[in-house]
Amino acid sequence: MLHLRAVSPVDRTDQVLDLLKAHPGVTHLVLLPGAAVRPEGDVVEADVAREATDEVVASLCALGLDRDGGVTLEVIDTALSDSADRAEESVPGDGADAVVWEELLARTGEESRLNATFQAFLTIACLLTAVAVVTDSPVTLVGAMVVGPEFGPLAAIAVGLVLKRWDLVRRAGVALAVGFPLAMLITAFGAWLGSYTDLFDRDLALAGHQVDFVFEVGPFSLIVALLAGAAGMLSMTSAKSAALVGVFISVTTVPAAGYAAVAAVLGEWDICLQSVAQLAVNLVGVVVAAALVLAVRHRHGRARDVGRPLSGG
Repeated sequence: MLHLRAVSPVDRTDQVLDLLKAHPGVTHLVLLPGAAVRPEGDVVEADVAREATDEVVASLCALGLDRDGGVTLEVIDTALSDSADRAEESVPGDGADAVVWEELLARTGEESRLNATFQAFLTIACLLTAVAVVTDSPVTLVGAMVVGPEFGPLAAIAVGLVLKRWDLVRRAGVALAVGFPLAMLITAFGAWLGSYTDLFDRDLALAGHQVDFVFEVGPFSLIVALLAGAAGMLSMTSAKSAALVGVFISVTTVPAAGYAAVAAVLGEWDICLQSVAQLAVNLVGVVVAAALVLAVRHRHGRARDVGRPLSGG
């Protein structure tokens, strides 16, 4: 279930109430007359079955609430209510499989922004990769994978491509195009500083082989990227968000970027180019698979809604 709060202009509150009362997937309907201060109006709250959320939100937006009032959604972790159970049972589909498109757009839009936090996480992940390379530590490499924030912009590009939201594609593209080179430059400087101060030995760093899989490009590189992209998008569009951690650990985007920076400092240009190729394969593979999964879910959702008019529409 999702909790919906709508700020409604007074002259449209009756329409909002009628719409929500008529929908079988809505329950726990509450009216707070005159409670909204800015913008002024009434506050209407309700709990909505996840499968019905897109339909309900579209109907509210058709009444102009997104322009003259406001509609917010938040996830309900626990709902102890027979009424809520009936609401979920009354709408087709399963809540875990339902895609709330407005929620997905908001989430990917936020995670696709180039900001100090995104850049900091990406840089830290690349620096962790550098430590993993010079110490030949797969455990540290896994840590770098988990810290890396790159799946957010990659998912945003997939969403933008499927929904034709080119502003989202551009924003996420900028985050990746600026974020990765900057993180790699900082990592290269750190690697040079470590080498210059004898923090690590070049020969020992090149002698390790446990993390060589990062730059070894092959068919499994693309296969893993495709599977990870599909799993990641399924996770973002359903209630199975915990699966994203597995996606982070499986994809070697950040490790490839960090390895390329270290290899460049050590003068191993062959390894550097292979690492860059690995980075490119992973970025493209994740986006392609995520977009395909999203396209299938988008088409399935539209086909299911054909012939079913919006409540109150």
